[in-house]
This record gives sequence, C-alpha cells and structure tokens, in this order.
Amino acid sequence: MKEFKVKVEVKLKPVVLDPQGKTVLTALHHLGYDNVEDARIGKLIELRIMDSDAGNVKELVDDMCKKLLSNPVIEDFVVKVEE
Repeated sequence: MKEFKVKVEVKLKPVVLDPQGKTVLTALHHLGYDNVEDARIGKLIELRIMDSDAGNVKELVDDMCKKLLSNPVIEDFVVKVEE
C-alpha cells in the first residue's frame, strides 16, 4: 500500500453564472486592477488515500466527486493524483 495525495479542483461550468466571481471582479476593479477581465471562484479539495494503484485512486475519487464533492449538473472537476 502507498499513500497517494489527491487534489480535486471543482469549478462552476463556464455556462453557469458565478456571483462570487463577479463580486471579486468588481472589487478588483475598485482596487485599480482594471486589466482583470474575469474572475471565477472554485474550490480545492485535498485528500490522502492509501491504495496500491494510482488508477484505483483516480476511479475512487472520480466516484466521490460525482456523489458528494461536486454537483455534476453545474460543476466540473479535475482530479490530480500524486504519489
């Protein structure tokens, strides 16, 4: 068994409005960062998983994302597995 470090990045799909991102964009413009054209807010989830195979870990985390860690209707996710 090895320990795998997994990072899951969850973001709203491009077609979904992001009110937090718009708020951040407005605040950045008020601070003088006028060259910022868009801001999208997401979340990063870090997991440590014990398993013997990175492929198993990827499948397991994909399943976690579909069932709990993301809302597949409005969010996309990317899973990165490191040993």
